[in-house]
Amino acid sequence: MKDEYQDLVDEISALLGAPATLENRDFRLIAFGAHDSDSEGGELVLDPVRTRSILTRQSTSAVRSWFEGFGIARATGPVRIPAAPDAGVFRGRICLPVRYRGIVQGYVWLLDQEGPDAAAAGPGPQALAAAMEVAQRIGVLLAQEAKAGADLSREFLAVLTAGRGWQQDMAVAALRLALGAGGEGPHAVVCVSPWTGEIPQSVPGAAAVCVVPAEDAGAGGRLAALVRMRGTDAMAPALTALGRLLPRATETTGAVAGAAPGGPRGGPSATGRGAAPASGTAVSGAATSGTAVSARAGGMNAGVSDPVRALAELPAAWAQATAAARAAAAQPRFGPVAQWSRIGPYRMLAALPTGPVDDPAARTLLSPAHRELARTAEVFLDCAGQAGRAAAALGVHRQTLYYRLGKVEQLTGLDLDEGEDRLLLHMALKASRLHH
Repeated sequence: MKDEYQDLVDEISALLGAPATLENRDFRLIAFGAHDSDSEGGELVLDPVRTRSILTRQSTSAVRSWFEGFGIARATGPVRIPAAPDAGVFRGRICLPVRYRGIVQGYVWLLDQEGPDAAAAGPGPQALAAAMEVAQRIGVLLAQEAKAGADLSREFLAVLTAGRGWQQDMAVAALRLALGAGGEGPHAVVCVSPWTGEIPQSVPGAAAVCVVPAEDAGAGGRLAALVRMRGTDAMAPALTALGRLLPRATETTGAVAGAAPGGPRGGPSATGRGAAPASGTAVSGAATSGTAVSARAGGMNAGVSDPVRALAELPAAWAQATAAARAAAAQPRFGPVAQWSRIGPYRMLAALPTGPVDDPAARTLLSPAHRELARTAEVFLDCAGQAGRAAAALGVHRQTLYYRLGKVEQLTGLDLDEGEDRLLLHMALKASRLHH
């Protein structure tokens, strides 16, 4: 399918007489046309923004938000964006939204003509209309590719739930066959919990998506997504996918004034969209107001596994992702999205048998009647037993803290001057968070 994208991008380049670049809707590079030399000495002229995007094949979230401020995500026709030399964008851009059934699938970007009469000297209405027809064909391909990921839900689910032994070997072999070349290279597994809806038709960067039924029949299921990664140390693709899966609250903020902080020079994507003034001209009636989008958990939490290279490691990665999602729900400072590598002791606690904590020493303390004492003990242990820090964190006098800790020792029978007793109580308190 990559060759098909390249052919269509080359067709647009020929129609408009300018090198074109294709990105998906998350500003990840898919294909780009040949760049002719356009300097007097025959040297290829690329501004810093365009160069970086082609080399890294990606864009930052700040850059994406800035360019979406020109209305490209809502536009149904070409959108012109002016040059901004101070931001490293030496040439203006023309954006052709790639849509399928009204949903944006990606963007085609071209370098615009230079000078005050750029719009008049650039591609005319007929050429732009012809290019938009090609963009629609690209939209069909992108939508089909996204749907293919959802179509692999059966194979992906089988790998996550088959258990050990020959059943898992067969499930992994079936998924590898279905993924084809896409099965090679690192992947991460993401988990969104609880999930009560249908399997999404499209998840950016996901090779496969499925819903794993909950062990408790009364609880919601968990959405699993297999996300292609660029390497084992860059989590951006997985976090981008989760940004689309979690509910979003969109706030219209009006036209952007000036360059966005950390904006285009910091890394726009394939055609080097830059920190131009937000006075982009909509060639086909697109709005120019900016939108600031922030993800809200809406009761859902998400976890991301470490990247794995072998498909046989996906069940372990799924366990990591679900553990991270549970940690995000248990500990507000993690949520709504937690990475397995960053949840600390919850990596071990999540591996313990599920169910309420029922250690005899902590049973009474964890009852609703002693919620404040349990919180006091947890904060004290989180502060490594330093009374001054704990009292400040709780907003109480030291004597009040000592009184409460004495009550904790009476209820638990533990000696908080003993390391193993502290460890037992700390584990019980943290584990109880995972089961609320």
